[in-house]
Amino acid sequence: MVKGKDFISILDLGKKDIEDIFTLSGEFKHGKKKNFFPLSGKFFALIFEKPSTRTRVSFEVAIGGLGGGSIYLGPGDIQFGRREPVKDIARVMERYVHGIVARTFSHKHLLELAGAASVPVINGLTDLFHPCQVMGDLFTILEKKKNLKGLKIAFIGDGNNVANSWIAASTKLPFHLSIAAPEGYEPKAELVKKAKVKVTNSPEEAAKDADVLYTDVWVSMGQEEERKERLKRFKYFQIDKHILKLAKKDVLVMHCLPAHRGEEISDGVIEGKHSVVFDQAENRLHVQKAILTKIGTVPDFLRVRR
Repeated sequence: MVKGKDFISILDLGKKDIEDIFTLSGEFKHGKKKNFFPLSGKFFALIFEKPSTRTRVSFEVAIGGLGGGSIYLGPGDIQFGRREPVKDIARVMERYVHGIVARTFSHKHLLELAGAASVPVINGLTDLFHPCQVMGDLFTILEKKKNLKGLKIAFIGDGNNVANSWIAASTKLPFHLSIAAPEGYEPKAELVKKAKVKVTNSPEEAAKDADVLYTDVWVSMGQEEERKERLKRFKYFQIDKHILKLAKKDVLVMHCLPAHRGEEISDGVIEGKHSVVFDQAENRLHVQKAILTKIGTVPDFLRVRR
């Protein structure tokens, strides 16, 4: 973790950190951590500028399952940099709660929050990264394929925060990553330069012999004004039966949800035998329990400043 405190990106983790999180995730999933409450008596603030279903529910259940409590602060409760400076929010929150999960538009605001708060900050999503999602996805692949080494993972669609987190993960783990996006919608070049990733404008090239096909929505929250243009530009980047046939016979189909069926993925594929999207959704819970527990091993963890 960054400075032994926060979880901002998969880039913050070493390979052993990731392996430990996956091992612990499996123990949680298979009931090997009963009567285990490392967050007993502790409280987390869930600060969400963007609404959420999976991130909110999985974190609230994870925190509660580990013995802690949580309070949800939605878009109308806290407005970073508008009602008051981010650093002021951080210094108030650290006196009320023992940790923060933040889901923000701006990655800069998340970094400001983590820099000013003395308590741990976990990235629940920013415009740059979505690390908890991809950690859950990696655990799902490991669960299904038993080993990540040598696998080809093909991300088809927008070079967004999820794609960026896949790039970050590729610098830590031994899989091959291909990303297909329309011209002008590729992932950030500075991240690509630091990773072993193939970026192409051809979804067929990315999908060929893939062990995993992955996609996300073409129009994310905050991009609604771009919808018409994006639907036109992404028209040929749908994971459908054509793309499925190019991948390996035992390919896994993944989507971080919510899905816009008929856009980035066809209904037949998401409901088909290769789809593991709901296993992904479940595994967010187990992996986030492990991340919270991992943070809990830091000596100064959850110390509220007095």
